[in-house]
Amino acid sequence: MKKINATPVTVYTVGHSTHSMDRLIEILKSNEISEVVDVRSQPYSRFQPQFNRSDIEGPLRAAGIGYLFLGQELGARSNDTSCYVNGRVQYQRIAATKGFERGIDRVLIESGSNKLALMCAEKEPLECHRTLLVGQALFSQGVSVVHIHSDGRQENHSDALIRLHGMVGLPLEDLFRTSEELLSEALRIQEERVAYVDEKLERESK
Repeated sequence: MKKINATPVTVYTVGHSTHSMDRLIEILKSNEISEVVDVRSQPYSRFQPQFNRSDIEGPLRAAGIGYLFLGQELGARSNDTSCYVNGRVQYQRIAATKGFERGIDRVLIESGSNKLALMCAEKEPLECHRTLLVGQALFSQGVSVVHIHSDGRQENHSDALIRLHGMVGLPLEDLFRTSEELLSEALRIQEERVAYVDEKLERESK
């Protein structure tokens, strides 16, 4: 896996949510994003077709924003059945794959010349793998990760993790577990809430 250099690296994340294309571009430009990295496994939306992969790249580029699809490498719906337990995808298993490693390396390379935003669908960063899986993997390597909310405000990943503890009902510290253990548990609980379940694999596991 590529090691980040001494120069601080910041990677942003954003959810397209139910925005119009114009509104998404407005949010990106107000945060000076120069390239969108699409981390959706399935880059299309029946309800928000303006964000289909075939439709989003043109308007972004017309607005001076690059587009890179890394959904195969960094998506949350792996095609590798070994990344599932009882039908539910396991983020740690995805993170251990060569494909994911290549995706992270590509993000680090691109971040050297572009101000990147990892894009997925969900409005709330903590309900999306862009934060719980990809953002956390980058953060653990020393990358500064910043989440752009639907109103355009920014939230540092460290602050999002504090918010996660409250969301899942865990303290930031206690007498019996380290802060690392508590964070790992908070991430596990939230992953169980939001991680993709393959219904076919789930049936086969019963």
